[in-house]
Amino acid sequence: MKITRLETFLVKPRWLFLRIHTDEGVTGLGEPILEGRALTCQTAVKEMEPWLIGQDPTKIVHHWQSIYKHSFYRGGEILTSALSGVEQALWDITGKWLGVPVYRLLGGPTRDRIRMYGTAGGNTPEAAAESIKQAVAMGFNCIKTGVGLRGNGRVIETAEHTENVVAIFAAMREAVGNSVDIAIDFHGAVAPQTAKRLVKALEPYHPFFIEEPVQAQNVDVLADITRSTSIPIATGERLFTKWGFREVLEKRAASILQPDLSHAGGIMETRIIAGMAEAYYAAIAPHCPLGPIALAACIHLDASIPNFLAQEGGRITGEGYIKTPYKQVNGYLPLPTAPGLGIELDDEAIADKIGHDWQNPKAYAEDGSAIDW
Repeated sequence: MKITRLETFLVKPRWLFLRIHTDEGVTGLGEPILEGRALTCQTAVKEMEPWLIGQDPTKIVHHWQSIYKHSFYRGGEILTSALSGVEQALWDITGKWLGVPVYRLLGGPTRDRIRMYGTAGGNTPEAAAESIKQAVAMGFNCIKTGVGLRGNGRVIETAEHTENVVAIFAAMREAVGNSVDIAIDFHGAVAPQTAKRLVKALEPYHPFFIEEPVQAQNVDVLADITRSTSIPIATGERLFTKWGFREVLEKRAASILQPDLSHAGGIMETRIIAGMAEAYYAAIAPHCPLGPIALAACIHLDASIPNFLAQEGGRITGEGYIKTPYKQVNGYLPLPTAPGLGIELDDEAIADKIGHDWQNPKAYAEDGSAIDW
């Protein structure tokens, strides 16, 4: 079996899908996307064709190593995102060729179902409480929210800002009680000086974890916040490959890692990251705000690792994109049984969704300076 063609297509709202073709008629799906950089990733996949056309698609790790090392300038979000989608598609082909789900090729399942977390939020305590009630009514017992109300973009936000964020989270906790896990995502958009205050103020409400309390570039700053609280700290959506996660683990800067299987290097690379994390008693909660192919890759990884915590993407159904949409049961997804990634694109349904020009949001402080969104 040889690879004959790499086909990419932009899909609304902001995705890039990949289909790798072979001379045996077996195809594989991947999602080689970096949000806001779809065209760049599409070009990066095109540039990988010389490494893949005419090659055996089942030599997955060899192809990964070849493309990664021979680029000379290793890593970076564009290369690893494009490579991630290619790698996912190669696993899909290999699983189909052998007639087994991908997680069987990773050592078999370590669990019977995958815990998903939903999303909820609001800019007022009342709106947030109603939102989380709706999420629980959908079957979720694990929810993630945001800070609820953006500050003024200051390094040190006001006491009023802290009070508003806590009031919104407290209302959510009161609305659903203590049996529901509620995580909160700072999105790396809060300055460390303010993040410390928010983290301490939220402690009485027992967050499941706090995601990206600060940006991940300076691991020592993240470690400082982690050591200041009993709340589990999560990070990783903007880290790439095993080398990007090494320092976080060595400095115990987070106890929950959130690699994105469409950014961090794909399924096997994230499996390696999970193994590294296990040695530090850290859990894995894969990042996935993308499409149904990326979620499929996550599910197979989740099924195969012992230190899985919960999976982002609870609202992803794949309706209108894949032939058999995801169906959750009480906040859990069953393990797929079909070979490969276990999904098929519905080409007719996505025909009217081809093409997009999605860009990342822009955010500015009260003085007009650019800030993290």
